[in-house]
Amino acid sequence: MAEIVAGIGISHVPALGPAVDAAATGKDTNPLMKAFTDVGSWLSETKPDVLVVIYNDHGASFSFDLVPTFAIGAAESYLPADEGFGRPPLPEYPGDADLSWHIIDSVVPEGFDLTVCQSLDVDHGFSTPMKVLFGTPEAWPVKVIPLAVNVVQQPTPSAQRCYELGRAIGRALRSYPKDVRVAVIGTGGMSHQLQGERAGHINPDFDRRFLSEIANSPESLASLSNPEYINLAGSEGAELVMWLIMRGALDDDVETGLSGYVIPVANTAAGVVAMQNAASVKKADALQTAGR
Repeated sequence: MAEIVAGIGISHVPALGPAVDAAATGKDTNPLMKAFTDVGSWLSETKPDVLVVIYNDHGASFSFDLVPTFAIGAAESYLPADEGFGRPPLPEYPGDADLSWHIIDSVVPEGFDLTVCQSLDVDHGFSTPMKVLFGTPEAWPVKVIPLAVNVVQQPTPSAQRCYELGRAIGRALRSYPKDVRVAVIGTGGMSHQLQGERAGHINPDFDRRFLSEIANSPESLASLSNPEYINLAGSEGAELVMWLIMRGALDDDVETGLSGYVIPVANTAAGVVAMQNAASVKKADALQTAGR
């Protein structure tokens, strides 16, 4: 049976990739970057086979004429999207179409009408976290399943709806009969606003509250309305609802492996949190104690 081995929430601002590179090579000695430079190694230790990556499209594959609320990839591979500067020099992302269809067949009967994409280019909302987690390899070491969420055009799904979708995805993953190790990655945020009178808005107090409560009190974050997210985190900071899909897929009881927060990355606050199901951590500790 499939096992959910990790959940990670991480920002996807494009400047995060160069910032992590600078920290990893010693050009940036900001200690607050350590969690970002360590999260790739942390994930590798959980040995995932597949990542479910929850992100939002920025006009690369979906225009404002057609923005699905939830869109899942069901392809054998995905190309990095051309966002106006040519297709970035990154390898194709290998997909796991069989697992995608298992998720689709599981969550649609539960009331989540996913748009199914058998061809999908993925933009920086997807590729920035992948680069932070794996660098720029010649070939990606894991398969991926992209899940795009509309957080750009009203009406957007509520935080509670996203959290419940995550719980449905978690049930789907745990019922998959193949022995694969799955990590779920929620991207976006943290607080930022790119336009209007509040352009430049960053709210460190709310960001730190979110990083704390996402592990042990996600229901409190899921209870916030979309206007409350925009008021607290800014119009683009409302991307944080995508972290709740990741959190919903995990068990109720989790342990946090690492957490970090830094401002600013460009004009955006950036955060990262990595978690595992507490039962999995206890199982691994018991095996280590037994010398297996």
